[in-house]
Amino acid sequence: MKIAVVIERTETWRGGAETSTQELSQLLTQRGHEVHLITTTNSQSRPDIIMHTLPTSSVLRGRRSASFARKAAAFLKEHSFDIVHSISPLPCADVYQPRSGLLRETMARNVATRSTASRRLLKRAMLAMNVKQRALLDLERQVFRPEGPMIVAVSDYVARQCQRLYEAPESRIRVVFNGVNLQTLRPEEQRELRTTIREEHRLTDDTLLLLFMAHNFRLKGLHPLIEMASRLLVSGFARFHLLVVGRDNVVPFQKRVNALGLKEHVTFTGPTQRSTSFFAGADICVHPTYYDPCSRVVLEALSMGVPTVTTSFNGAAEVIRDGYEGFVIKTPDDVGLWARRIEDLASPELRRSMSENALKLRDRISMTRHVEELDKVFNEIADRKRCRAVKA
Repeated sequence: MKIAVVIERTETWRGGAETSTQELSQLLTQRGHEVHLITTTNSQSRPDIIMHTLPTSSVLRGRRSASFARKAAAFLKEHSFDIVHSISPLPCADVYQPRSGLLRETMARNVATRSTASRRLLKRAMLAMNVKQRALLDLERQVFRPEGPMIVAVSDYVARQCQRLYEAPESRIRVVFNGVNLQTLRPEEQRELRTTIREEHRLTDDTLLLLFMAHNFRLKGLHPLIEMASRLLVSGFARFHLLVVGRDNVVPFQKRVNALGLKEHVTFTGPTQRSTSFFAGADICVHPTYYDPCSRVVLEALSMGVPTVTTSFNGAAEVIRDGYEGFVIKTPDDVGLWARRIEDLASPELRRSMSENALKLRDRISMTRHVEELDKVFNEIADRKRCRAVKA
């Protein structure tokens, strides 16, 4: 099939949606499809993927997403594709896959990260006045109109949001659980990477190493995680270290770390292209997110056998059995429970058992499996379109 994949930006450093789009596009080509990536990102076509860049540089920043949607719709009208698969909200697509989740839910959960009622009210007002957010919300509403595209949710969590926020019927939603490309390391390679990471940060092998990896520190729960670290230290549990990996403004978080006397227990590493090394070095992945459609970080950690603690506001939690592959805690703000679960995971025996259980999930959380299921949805839609064309 000739497939158009539509996403506004494709730079993988931006986050999981962009990385996943690149991965699924490559796997679709390996399945014999002709893949065209339609984006604003100015990059050369790959041998396996045909790139179409639709520039929006002259448009005000707040209007760029709406401008991209218009230009993408015009481009698609001029060209013929069997399937239009959109990651960005695009009303004319055949399939809409909101890999970053629904904007309405993202905004609501962003408000929830504020610690007081007045701050939540202020954040809600700021979002309501944000030109870009308003434009994206309008596009999202258009996508969910009755004659809009098929919705492919990356988790049951997202599917429920489609029904609750937009009353989308079940018949219009397909759940294709998210996936990641699987890394396979030999035991000696994993030991070497573990040693390297710990030596870089001057940590002994018996230090309980917690890994937090994200690009939006507030939304992914770094504030309560720092409070949890303080709770551990006050209780006398001091043989731990938290590595904060990712791209964000660290200043407010660093100030809180210093104020709580955690300077020797928390390190901000900045962004990395060595995520595999950090997973190999970590004992536990901690992801106290306020909102994640289906976190790649969690799936990558599990695929490498890293016990993981996350929240019920994360679609990836659907593959974690509480107490078996990790722990699922209802909210990021239950700092006391988070601290108790980390103390539980100080047990090497429990971590070893959880690691073995996590590795059994690899087939279930692979991007190859994800694309196979997505391809079935594409074939279903293509068959339906051919039937309509014959009847016409």
